[in-house]
Amino acid sequence: MRIETSGLRSVTALSTAAVALVLGISEAAAGTGAPSPWEISMQGMVTEVGRDLSTFHTYLVWLITAVCVFVLALILVIIARFNEKKNPVPSKTTHNTMLEVVWTIVPVLILVAVAIPSFRLLRLQLVTPAADMVVKVTGYAWYWGYEYPADQGGGFKFDSNMVETKDLKPGQPRLLTVDNEMVVPVNKIVKVQVTAADVLHSFAMPSFGVKIDAVPGRLNETWFKAEAEGVYHGQCSELCGNGHPYMPITIRVVSEQQYAAWLADAKKKYASSTDGSAPLKLANAQ
Repeated sequence: MRIETSGLRSVTALSTAAVALVLGISEAAAGTGAPSPWEISMQGMVTEVGRDLSTFHTYLVWLITAVCVFVLALILVIIARFNEKKNPVPSKTTHNTMLEVVWTIVPVLILVAVAIPSFRLLRLQLVTPAADMVVKVTGYAWYWGYEYPADQGGGFKFDSNMVETKDLKPGQPRLLTVDNEMVVPVNKIVKVQVTAADVLHSFAMPSFGVKIDAVPGRLNETWFKAEAEGVYHGQCSELCGNGHPYMPITIRVVSEQQYAAWLADAKKKYASSTDGSAPLKLANAQ
């Protein structure tokens, strides 16, 4: 009886693990804005750049798979047809003009097939369209600072720090939740100017297809146009020091009405904060 019970428990445990694996993979495939358990693919994208990036990634995976399968097939054919048993007297052929032409041209065509969509994607990423608003992002050791310039309707800045595990509320992801979120309106082109105050950092938001280095003394820029409201999480993607794992990025995308209300409140509270005299704590948008 003990053996049967033990065996039943083992089968149940394996079944549960299998279901969890399937559900985890399914969740990861549909996840947007944050990583998922058992993640095996890119996060769901909510920007044009992100979708093109994901499509290009999938295209490259299939292309690489085709090349690998073809090379494997050639190796297997060589093993089957040119082994010592079938060819006791090996061929002494040293040149084959047609073969050399083919294995020169085909790799070139593969590179062209990769280069054309790659250049199109790079142009989309690097050529910033006319922006509806600008946010300056500064990386510190180890947290982020956000500034909304006065000439763009802002005139304030604030710091964003990770929320400790013990202070998390239900539903808030560990190591990704911040006290003060960057807030932007939906369907608006946002230019993000990125720099660093001390060491190298990297501003990355997977669901936007955005990743750009924050370099001390240099102002890099990127852009995004989020097409869906929600809360999106990212992290510093540069090994910038022992606090590197604790530099989450949270961007809340809201409606234009909610953004206008948040902006009006922020301007009243932090209109004099541009001098950077003290760390600022800005309440999250509701």
